[in-house]
Amino acid sequence: MDFKRRYTPEQEEFRNEVRTWLAENVPTDLKRPLESSHLDPETWDKVQVVRRAMGVKGWLHPTYPTQYGGGGLSSDHEVILQEELEKVDMPKVYDNTLDLPALMVWGTEEQKQEILRPRLLGETAGWQLFTESSAGSDLASLQMQAVRDGDDWILTGQKVFVGGDAGYADESTKVPDSNQMGELFTLAVTDPDAPRHRNMGYFMVPGGAEGITVRTQDLLVGQGKRQIFMDGVRIPATRLIGGETQGWQVAQTTLEIEHGGGGDVVPRSRTLEKFLKYAQEKGLHKDSHNQQAMMQAYIDNEVLRLLGMRNFWMYSSGQEMTWHGSQQSAWRRESGIRIGDVIREVAGLKALLDFEDPGAPLAGEMEVHQRESLTAAHPGGTIEVQKVIVARRLGISRTRERAAPTPSTAKSK
Repeated sequence: MDFKRRYTPEQEEFRNEVRTWLAENVPTDLKRPLESSHLDPETWDKVQVVRRAMGVKGWLHPTYPTQYGGGGLSSDHEVILQEELEKVDMPKVYDNTLDLPALMVWGTEEQKQEILRPRLLGETAGWQLFTESSAGSDLASLQMQAVRDGDDWILTGQKVFVGGDAGYADESTKVPDSNQMGELFTLAVTDPDAPRHRNMGYFMVPGGAEGITVRTQDLLVGQGKRQIFMDGVRIPATRLIGGETQGWQVAQTTLEIEHGGGGDVVPRSRTLEKFLKYAQEKGLHKDSHNQQAMMQAYIDNEVLRLLGMRNFWMYSSGQEMTWHGSQQSAWRRESGIRIGDVIREVAGLKALLDFEDPGAPLAGEMEVHQRESLTAAHPGGTIEVQKVIVARRLGISRTRERAAPTPSTAKSK
C-alpha cells in the first residue's frame, strides 16, 4: 500500500511560495542546538521575528480561522508548511499550544480576541501548568486554589515540570522573563466542597502577573523544567475559560490533543536516521543481530508516522476520535524506549558520551536521545494512563468514556 501523500498543482504552487518566503526570511546563520537549553538569546530573538512574521501571514497556525489570527487554510497547507519548515531546520522556540483548542471550543468571543488571537499570531507563548507535586497522573487531586474576589480570581499554589528551557534565561538565577512565559494556562480548585471533576476552573494567567515565582528544575532530560509558585496572584474573572466549576471539562479538550487526538505528520526520527547512517559507515550493520535490531527500530518509527498520519486525517476531516489518540501516544512512548535500547545496543557505550567528549558519536546526539527516550514516557500522561484511556474508549474497562470536544468536532461559540 502506498502511504505517500499526493499534492495537487495548486498545493505545489503553495509549497513554492512557502519555500521562497522561508529562503528570504529565515536567517542562514540560525543553527538548531543539540538541546533546546543551549539556545542563546540572540538566536531566540531571531527565531521569534520569523515566527511573528509567519503569524502575520497566518502560517503559524494555518487551519485556525482568520478572524482570530489563523490562516483559514486546509490541513494540506499545514502539512506543506510543516514539511518545508523541517527542511530549513530552524531552531524551535518553546511554545505549548495545547491551550489553543480549549480557547477555540470553550472561549467567549471576547476571550478569543483578547487571548487566542495574540497566541495564534505568535505574539505570546504558552506554558501548561497542570501537574503538581501530588497531582500528576491523578490530575483531579490537584491542590492549587482559586478564590473569587469581586471581579477577580486570586490563585495560590504551585505547579511542577512546567515548560522547557528553549530560550534565554538569567545564568545566575535561571529564571525566564514574562516574554518567554507568555500565557500560563492552569487548573485550580474553585469549590473545595464540590465533588471531583466538578470543583475546578481553567484559567489563563499572564506570565508577568504579580505574585508568580519561577524556579528551574535541573532534570535528567537536560531541559530546564520549571517549578511555578503562585502566591495570591490576582487575575480578572474574564480569564476564566468556561464555567467556575467546568475546568475539568475544558481541560479534557487540551488533553485530548495532548494525548494524540489531533494527530500529526510525524517525520522520521532525525536521530534514528543519523544513527542508521552511522552504523552503516562503521560497518555495524554487517552483524546479523544488529541488522534485525536496526530494522525493528526503523519499523517502530514508521508505524508511529503512519499512526500520526491517520489521526491527522481523522481530525482534519472532522471525524470523532476515540481510542486513536492514546494509541498513538502509547506507541510513541514505548517505541521511543525500544529505539533508544537499539541505539545503545548497536553503538555500544559510546552512545552514552555527551557533546563534551570528542569521541561522542553524532557530536553527542545519541546521548541526548538516550535521556529523552526515557523522560518522554511521562509527560501528557504515562504509558499506563494511555492504556487506561484506550480501554475506556473501547468499553473494556470498568467505566466507558467518550472523547472530549475539539475544534474539529465542536461548533465554536
